[in-house]
Amino acid sequence: MAIQLSDHFTYKRLLGFVWPPIVMMIFTSIYGVVDGFFISNYVGKIPFAAVNLIMPFLMILGALGFMFGTGGSALVAKTLGEGNREKANQIFSLLVYVGIITGCILTVLGIIFLEPISIWLGAEGEMLTYCVIYGRIILIALPAFMLQNVFQSFLVTAEKPGLGLALTLIAGVTNMILDALFMAVFEWGTVGAAAATAISQAVGGLVPFLYFLRPNKSLLRLTKAPFDGKALFKTCTNGSSELVTSISMSVVSMLYNFQLLKYAGENGVAAYGVIMYVNFIFVAIFIGYSIGTAPIIGFHYGAGNDSELRSIFKKSMKLLLVAGIVLTVAGILLSRALSELFVGYDQALCEMTVKGFRIYSITFLFCGFNIFGSSLFTALNNGLVSAVISFLRTMLFQVAAILVMPLIWGLDGIWYSVAVAEVVALVLTLAFIVKLRGKYHYM
Repeated sequence: MAIQLSDHFTYKRLLGFVWPPIVMMIFTSIYGVVDGFFISNYVGKIPFAAVNLIMPFLMILGALGFMFGTGGSALVAKTLGEGNREKANQIFSLLVYVGIITGCILTVLGIIFLEPISIWLGAEGEMLTYCVIYGRIILIALPAFMLQNVFQSFLVTAEKPGLGLALTLIAGVTNMILDALFMAVFEWGTVGAAAATAISQAVGGLVPFLYFLRPNKSLLRLTKAPFDGKALFKTCTNGSSELVTSISMSVVSMLYNFQLLKYAGENGVAAYGVIMYVNFIFVAIFIGYSIGTAPIIGFHYGAGNDSELRSIFKKSMKLLLVAGIVLTVAGILLSRALSELFVGYDQALCEMTVKGFRIYSITFLFCGFNIFGSSLFTALNNGLVSAVISFLRTMLFQVAAILVMPLIWGLDGIWYSVAVAEVVALVLTLAFIVKLRGKYHYM
């Protein structure tokens, strides 16, 4: 039975609606993980470190797609809840077209400035060469990658989360097959890894574009879209939290790399790369859940259905707690197996990764609530509070922890820093939730 935004959501119906975006986000995260596995095992440690060094910059450029997707889908869901489907389609179409134009501009600028940025990040010699080779190929597919990020949210809003999952699975499998073919068979090295990811991103972005371009059975379709500065501004401010989160996480990753180069050299950067690959997959569960619930929250907020908002909020808190405990335990128990999968060929590097992984896993116990809290206020069209939570969580708290804690505990301080920042951010998130409960009636 098809699940609609207007339904009452039991646990079964809620999980049935959000599991496609959860799996969708996991497979999106697997792009980089598969690249990392093949690069580390078939090309070497230096190229692996180079990809991890330049990746945060590439993610910053793609983050605008998340802003258009999350901020726009909240606005579109609210508009649908108010009963104005034609206006919702116009806003949706405008954001897709703006995303394409923005992606093309950033591709050109990114290719021009990639080498000096790589040098600024600390790359030199052989590592610099690998950064530039990998980065320029990935940048060619940036417009498609931005579209993929946009459609991940809008496919859920269009009541087609299953289609979004299917498209992401196809793109993910494409990436895996091409990685194996290009690196293990053709031995194209870093070029092969970048090409595989770029092609898979093109699949993930262009196929849903063609779907919405034609008549379809979803709530949304691409149409002529008059420029609506107010809607675009509302989308950008509403989705600014997701943009801030993506940019801040990339900046924090850069800072991590700076600190790790200082305290542990190239091995530290490689170890952090392994931890981040698994972190992307684990955190993708929370992000996917937030993407899945945001249209539901936005719709019922627009429709004035307070009882359903309270029901969704209460269920979400319980599910996030269970997921946080499970992922923390899984991270600790699987740390050695996952570390050996990527860097088992280097014993010293593997041991460093295992230790860092076990410490970092504490983060999963808290971060889900912070991710959902930010998404909650985005869905309620309160971009300011959402952005404040995201900015303080990922930029201020994490940057401060990464700078200060290594001075006290050395390398271990770097691994503990994100967990400490998440705990502080959780206090802030809960304070906003309690303070604004009377305005939005989710408690």
